[in-house]
Amino acid sequence: MKTKTFFSIKILTIFSFIFLLNSCTDLNEVLLDEQSGNSVSDPAGSLAAAYDRLGDGTFTDHGAVFAMQEYTTDEAILPTRGSDWGDGGKWRDMHEFTWTSSNAIIVSNWDLLTNGITRSLTAIKAAEENTFPEKTLFLAEAKALLAYYTYTTLDLYGQAPYRDPMNTAAPLQILKADTQIDKLITDVEALIPDLADINTQRTYHGRFTKQAAYAFLANMYLNRAVFKDRYNAASAFNFNEPAVTGSTGTDMDRVIYYTSLLIDSGKFSLESDFFKNFARDNNNGKELIFAISQKIDYIRNGSNSFAYVSMERNQRTSAANRGTNAACTTPEFYASWDGNHDDPRFEQHYQYTDGTWFMNDGTDVSVPATDIVPKSASLPWFHFNRGIQAGLQYGPILLPSGSLEMVGNRIKVSPLYMEKSTTTRMNFTPSLTFSKPGESVFAQNEINQGARVFKYEFDPEGGNGNSNVDIPLFRLGGVYAMRAEAYFRKGSAGLALDDINKLRTSRTREALFANAPGKALTTALDAEQLYKELGFELYWELQRRPESIRFGKYDLAGTAKAASQPSKRVFPIPQTVIDQKLFKQNQGYN
Repeated sequence: MKTKTFFSIKILTIFSFIFLLNSCTDLNEVLLDEQSGNSVSDPAGSLAAAYDRLGDGTFTDHGAVFAMQEYTTDEAILPTRGSDWGDGGKWRDMHEFTWTSSNAIIVSNWDLLTNGITRSLTAIKAAEENTFPEKTLFLAEAKALLAYYTYTTLDLYGQAPYRDPMNTAAPLQILKADTQIDKLITDVEALIPDLADINTQRTYHGRFTKQAAYAFLANMYLNRAVFKDRYNAASAFNFNEPAVTGSTGTDMDRVIYYTSLLIDSGKFSLESDFFKNFARDNNNGKELIFAISQKIDYIRNGSNSFAYVSMERNQRTSAANRGTNAACTTPEFYASWDGNHDDPRFEQHYQYTDGTWFMNDGTDVSVPATDIVPKSASLPWFHFNRGIQAGLQYGPILLPSGSLEMVGNRIKVSPLYMEKSTTTRMNFTPSLTFSKPGESVFAQNEINQGARVFKYEFDPEGGNGNSNVDIPLFRLGGVYAMRAEAYFRKGSAGLALDDINKLRTSRTREALFANAPGKALTTALDAEQLYKELGFELYWELQRRPESIRFGKYDLAGTAKAASQPSKRVFPIPQTVIDQKLFKQNQGYN
């Protein structure tokens, strides 16, 4: 089995039932109303339900947390493409910064995250009320998950709900980002002795371990200054204020401390093949510290969203699969790679076992049909290249018979055209040309535009929507990036450059380019280059919005986005929640 989960099938069945009980998204869930079906006596089932919220869309679907952390930045945009992706303007709102408190993405993510808070509180209650051998461990993991859901809610919305899980009569507390960040840090630090080391006590990267806590604490310290001074008009955040009471040094010292624990632990190592971190077989990935373990099974199938959302509808990994022609990256982010297209993280060609490389440049004639979609009736599996894909696209064509076009016993490679604009060549232009520059809307014959991100491998096993790819939340590459930024903000640009060059040179290109390592930077590191380097390592990993706020980029004008006010650094509390008169609306949304 791919998933090394400690929960049995019986327990998983239980938590699937719990999920049904918890699927309601009104504020009663947040209030832990005893009548809402949240009281769960089984500690393992309760903890499984809390973990399940990570992967049941929240951090694995492009329309969930991804939409708020990525579509609001230079790394991603989802335009209206002719007759597709209008959806009341909810996708465009994210990139154009025109959202309101009724935007469906903002409302649904509040529901998902506060449901994660509720499930974590329920797991805490179940663990506290029962006696069992793993009580200390389960309780620590439940509290860590509570901190993670709460932190994400505070990051996005500036406020989060809480109620003492052991006292259902306790009043609802409204937590605020600027005051709660310190308590979150001290709470997680206090959990470390009770959490397991990864790969002990039946743990792995899918569970909250000591190592997950180190990465989480580094991330919280890196963003603490923003949480405490979110509306600073000049983005002059104090990253070097003294750390939380009881800790030594400054915030950046603590980032360096926790990231160094991970880097020096010997438990993780950088993948020379960068894209292996996001591959179908990444369940044993050397970099994964805390990830959402995905598996195609009969309980809950993993999400293929991050791969599916960029691929065009006429790009087919098999006769049974296709993409959806939605998201792309912006010209600004594409241009940030100028001079770095030979970086192993930018693009990777696929090689078949007979030596055939898919070049995607018009020279391909055919590829072997020997790769078969797992668990299929011998469907040939076509592999598109990975990374950022731009320009004219090539691949197999689906025949009216329902099979891929073949040349003998090989898959024929042909020029591709857009499915919903059949005379429009599939040309993923790095530029985005809108008739109204401030509105990301394409005419039907313009739907080919935008360089696409194929960072996550498209898993064809379970249809278009399912995947076995584990989704990293914290991995070693990101840890090096955090430490580099902390060194830089402390004035140690040389040490920051060392970490950046470690990321650059540890990755190698494919054999087509003689496995050449990435090239080190030879000039001094400045803030602009550091920001680019964070993007090279972490694009499409739900980190760009916090990065862009820290670097003073978030408020700037860009493609289909006017300059914005600091109030947009947080999203509004959904109007349905405000109407219940328990929360006050965030600054700038009244």
